[in-house]
Amino acid sequence: MSGAGQTYHLTTLGCPKNEVDSDKLEGTLVADGMARVDDVGAADVVVVNTCAFIEEARAESIETILAAAADRRPGAQLVVTGCMAERHGAELAAELDEIDHVAPFGVSLHAETAVPVSLGRTRRAPDFDLLNLPRPASARPWAYVKIAEGCDRACGFCAIPTFRGPQRSRSIEQILTEVEQLAAREIVLVAQDLAAFGRDQGVGERAIVPLVDQVAERVDRVRLLYLYPSDLNAALIDAICATGVPYFDLSLQHVSPPLMRRMRRWGDGERFLERIETIRRREPDAAFRSNFIVGYPGETEDDHDRLLDFVEAAQLDWCGFFAYSKEDGTYAADLDGTVDAVLAADRLAELRELQDQITATKRDELVGETVEVLVDEPGIGRSHREAPEIDGIIAVPQTVEVGTFATVTVTGSLGPDLEAS
Repeated sequence: MSGAGQTYHLTTLGCPKNEVDSDKLEGTLVADGMARVDDVGAADVVVVNTCAFIEEARAESIETILAAAADRRPGAQLVVTGCMAERHGAELAAELDEIDHVAPFGVSLHAETAVPVSLGRTRRAPDFDLLNLPRPASARPWAYVKIAEGCDRACGFCAIPTFRGPQRSRSIEQILTEVEQLAAREIVLVAQDLAAFGRDQGVGERAIVPLVDQVAERVDRVRLLYLYPSDLNAALIDAICATGVPYFDLSLQHVSPPLMRRMRRWGDGERFLERIETIRRREPDAAFRSNFIVGYPGETEDDHDRLLDFVEAAQLDWCGFFAYSKEDGTYAADLDGTVDAVLAADRLAELRELQDQITATKRDELVGETVEVLVDEPGIGRSHREAPEIDGIIAVPQTVEVGTFATVTVTGSLGPDLEAS
């Protein structure tokens, strides 16, 4: 893979953090003289940035790899990178002959030495620090910015620390430089453990607060995704509200005390509700998102009922519910009390039906309200209540210029989405 004069196509799977990685990888490809194409069949190099968080994500990654292999033109190279390349690279190389190169974190996508058989015991050293690579200006009015890599927590269900490593925070100066280079109207800060930013550098338990303040001085909107609830103190709540984007994405996972202990997580439903109500008293217009795991080993009907009661009481704007996925190397992998898959699916359906009703009702309540939206693309906007790509949208007149803010009146709702004029 010589690079200069060639074309590439890149597909990204998984979370916003993977999207940031892809942006930075694309920067290296462009710097080497390659040009992006939207058609897989027109690319000299086809890259798949994979996700390996849970079994469903791994299955999607495999399907995407095979589809890319089928769609590429004769002679095109297929490169697999991202979490599956890091965590299961040897298996990918052994089982999928379609793959030409496997590139774990920090390994060049077009280096001949990034050969699958080099993984494992003889794995090569990284070519670059992916976290701190430069990025081009954002092609959208908003952009994700990854402020740290890895995680120091030991949640029972999560394998991320085993392949992303311990937390490694960037400096505020590096982050601010990237924010300015992106030239976006809204910056979405992301990390595996956002509120723990800076803790590994010995700069204090709440370095996230001055970071949020300084990013807010440079852009119109700052949004934070994925906050561990025990770190959401008054100072951070105030900092988030002061940005004008009172959006709280809380990593709760469950609410039953016995199950939370088996998950090796902090908190319970009572404490979560208290914190949410504290924020609502401080900022009545606050929006909330969370995610919950269903069917974790040992989850009883009482645990499930507690979660249902919490979802009803909390009235969160947005919720994701996911079936537990057994991950090798995690504490939960060896726990007893496996929940039958059919029962877990029934519990998921019950929770999703309840939350869909709550979300629809909360959206209905906005009809007639005046909101400020950032127009992401023709006819599509978002207020502070909607994070890009994961929440609903607000349909606005096609005449409103992309990349601008507009004050509109909500005229209707349809499930998670709104219409405005």
